[in-house]
Amino acid sequence: MKSIKVSLQTKIFGLVLSLSLLLILIMTGFYSFMESKQIEENKGRLALELSKTVSYIPTIIDAFQTNDPSKTIQPIAEKIRKETGAEFVVIGNKDGTRYSHPITTKIGQEMTGGDSDRALIKGEYYVSKAEGSLGPSIRGKSPIFNHQGEIIGIVSVGFLLEDVHQQMIKNISRVLFVSFIAILVSLIGSSLLGRNIRRDTMGLEPYEIASLYKEKNAVLHSVKEGILAIDKKGYITMMNQQAKRLLHLEGTVRNRKVDGLFPSNYLYEVLKSGHSQTDKEMVWKDKTVIVNSTPIVDETGIKGVVASFRDKTEIEQMLNTISEVKRYSEDLRAQTHEFTNKLYVLLGLLQLGEYNEAINMIQNETKTMELQNSVVFNQIKDTKVQAILLGKLAKASEKKIKFEIISDSYLEILPSHIKLPNLIVTLGNLIDNAFEAVYDCKNPLVMFFATDIGTDIIFEISDNGRGISEAEIPLLFERGFTSKSGKEPRGFGLSNAEEAVLELNGMIEVHSHPQSGTVFTVYLPKTVQGVENVG
Repeated sequence: MKSIKVSLQTKIFGLVLSLSLLLILIMTGFYSFMESKQIEENKGRLALELSKTVSYIPTIIDAFQTNDPSKTIQPIAEKIRKETGAEFVVIGNKDGTRYSHPITTKIGQEMTGGDSDRALIKGEYYVSKAEGSLGPSIRGKSPIFNHQGEIIGIVSVGFLLEDVHQQMIKNISRVLFVSFIAILVSLIGSSLLGRNIRRDTMGLEPYEIASLYKEKNAVLHSVKEGILAIDKKGYITMMNQQAKRLLHLEGTVRNRKVDGLFPSNYLYEVLKSGHSQTDKEMVWKDKTVIVNSTPIVDETGIKGVVASFRDKTEIEQMLNTISEVKRYSEDLRAQTHEFTNKLYVLLGLLQLGEYNEAINMIQNETKTMELQNSVVFNQIKDTKVQAILLGKLAKASEKKIKFEIISDSYLEILPSHIKLPNLIVTLGNLIDNAFEAVYDCKNPLVMFFATDIGTDIIFEISDNGRGISEAEIPLLFERGFTSKSGKEPRGFGLSNAEEAVLELNGMIEVHSHPQSGTVFTVYLPKTVQGVENVG
C-alpha cells in the first residue's frame, strides 16, 4: 500500500493544534476544578463570618427576651442580607423556629436542612452544604449565646449553589475566551514556523531532504576525487573517504579545524574573496594535488567552501597511459601498413613474372623475420615486452630505421607489479626518442637489449645519433625540456618515462657524447619491499 506523504507545514500545524487543544483542555479542567473549590471556600468562609458577626449583635441577643423577637430581628437580618449579597440570613431560636427569613411567610416555621445540631447542641461555628427552603446552598452556621453564655439560638447565612455555579461559569468563560485567543495565536505561529522552516529547507520536504542526503553520500563516496567542505570559521563539515585516503587521515574529522589537514590558506582565500578557483596545482606533504574550490553562498552571504582535489600523479599516469596506448596503436598501424606495402610489391613481382625476385624477397623477409622472431619469441618471454617490440619493429621498418634486438637479450616473464602501462610509458618513450635521434643519420641504427640476471631487470636502448651535450644531460628529464624544434608540444616523453620508472622504485642512466650516440639504461627491481612478485 502506497504511503501518503504529508507536508511538513501540515504536520507542524496539526501538531501545534493538537498540543494546544490538549493543554487548554487540561488547564481549563484543572482551573475549573480549582476555581469551583476556591469559590465554594470563599462563599463558605464569607457565610461563616457573616453568621458570626450577626450572632454577636447585642440588639439581636436582647430581642430573644422580647415577646415578639421577629419584629426586631427580621428588619436587621434583611438589611444585612441586602447589604452583603447573601441569599438568606435566617435567625432561629434554640428549637429551630425562624425569627427571620427572606420570605416573610416562612417566619415562625421550623428551619430546614438538618444541619443545625452542631451549633445548637455543641455550640460550634462551621460551614455546611444542605438543601433548604430556597434550594441547595452553602451555609455558615453560628450559635447565639446570651449574656450568661447559654445557647439561645442560631444564625444561618447562606449562598445558593446555583449562584456559585453561575459565577464559576462566568469565570471559566473568561478563561475559555483567553484559551481561544491562545489557540488562534498558536495556529498563526505554527503557520509562520512552517513557512520559515520550508524557506530554510529551500521548499523541500523532510523525505526529499533524506533522499538527497542519501544520494549525496552515495555520490561523495563513489567519485574518485577527494571532496571536503568547511564552514566560514574553517571547521570541516564534510569529507569523503577518498579525501581521507589522499590526506592519510583516519576516523572522523567533522568539526575539526582544516588547518594542518589541508592547505588552509588556499581555502581561506576563496572564503574571503568569494570567487571560485579551478585547476589549482598545489604541493601538500608527499603529493602534488590539483584542487578546484567553490564558495558556498546563500542570501546572507558566504557560508563556507567546498573543494575537490585529486592526486596529480594519478592524472598524469592516466594521460600517459592514454598517450602511449595511442602510440602503441600507431605502431601496430605502421606494422600493418609496412606489411601491406610488401604484399603489394610481391603481388607486382608475380604479375610481372619476376618469380626469382619474388622468391628472393620472400627469403630475405623470412630470414629477417626468423632472426627477429627468434630473439623476440624465444628469448623475450614476457608478452607485454614482445608486443611493444613488435610494434616498434614495424615502426622502424616504416621509417627506414634499423632496429636491432641484440641476440644476447634474455627476459623471463616480468613480476606482477610491473604493469603494461609502466612498460609502454618507459620503453615506448625511450625507443621513440632513439628513433627521432637517428632520423637524420645516414645509416640509422637503434639497438635494444634486455636481461633479468641478478636482482634487477635491465633494459638498454642505444642509438648512433648525434648524441647529447654534457650541458643538456641534467635537463633531459625536466618536463617541457626539448632540443627539437617545431610547433607541437614536446619535452614530456622522457619526463613521463622517468616518473614511470620511479614509481617502480627503479632508475634510468644516460651515457652520451656528441656525434657518438646515446645509451639509456633502465634498472627495475624484481621485488617490492623485499617481496618477490612473479607473474
